[in-house]
Amino acid sequence: MERNKVYKNVSLTKFNSWKVGGKAENFVICSDVIFLCQLIKSKKVQRPIKFIGLGSNILVRDNGVKGTTIVMHKGLNNFFKEEELFYSEAGLSCSKFSKLIAKEGYIESAFLSGIPGTIGGALAMNAGCYGSEIWSYVKKVKMINADGDLIERDPNDFKVGYRKIQKKNEAENFVGAWFSFPKGKKVEAEENIRKLLAHRKSTQPLSWPSAGSTFKNPDNNHAAKLIEDCGLKGFMIGDAKISEKHANFIINLGAAKAKDIEDLIKHIKKIVLKEKNIKLIPEVEIIGDV
Repeated sequence: MERNKVYKNVSLTKFNSWKVGGKAENFVICSDVIFLCQLIKSKKVQRPIKFIGLGSNILVRDNGVKGTTIVMHKGLNNFFKEEELFYSEAGLSCSKFSKLIAKEGYIESAFLSGIPGTIGGALAMNAGCYGSEIWSYVKKVKMINADGDLIERDPNDFKVGYRKIQKKNEAENFVGAWFSFPKGKKVEAEENIRKLLAHRKSTQPLSWPSAGSTFKNPDNNHAAKLIEDCGLKGFMIGDAKISEKHANFIINLGAAKAKDIEDLIKHIKKIVLKEKNIKLIPEVEIIGDV
């Protein structure tokens, strides 16, 4: 599929990690920021516009997505060092970014190697794991607005919370960011990444399609433990199953529909609320028509 070309009615199953969902009414794989600006400025692109990276934190509904879906990760993946800051475009995978930081001899990027998405998606939800969050390292971001103009913003322009951020203008989207990491030893940084990836492999069902953690952890608790304590491990709707390896993962055994996964999310919320009186909040974004 060519980049920078608008396609009609493209299945999104190959563009999300659950491998489910319907078609994008209009679909573009973006090669660079210049094209992206020109595309939006042209006013030819059908609204609303939805940006996706690796599709690792979204559930695409079976009836598909109206407007225009723009894939970032196949083109917007430039990375470079600028004095003591690191710049990454939004389409670069968090895992690769983490390794590039370590290769330069800087530390504390290992947690990003455990996030199965892109920098843009991580910025949009303040992604994190193992006690660290991406916005702790952000010094400046580059956004694109609804008119196709690029804008630089400081972290103070955002309200940052646990797995969420609030923008001044919701119509702006991330196209890149500058980060600061502490200087350290390359050997130590790379070893930390290896250890984290080994731990992730031993504790998460990585051999099945999933979207990572389905729910945010409630205050002073863990979603996985709550789900497990309610006896829900292994529970299935269609081919969507609550992983027996990690209860906060919903896996696709091969033929799941998006509706199966969404119904399973609703079922988990209902049971945990009933049994534990705790309202679980999904970490994944559900997009598309019901």
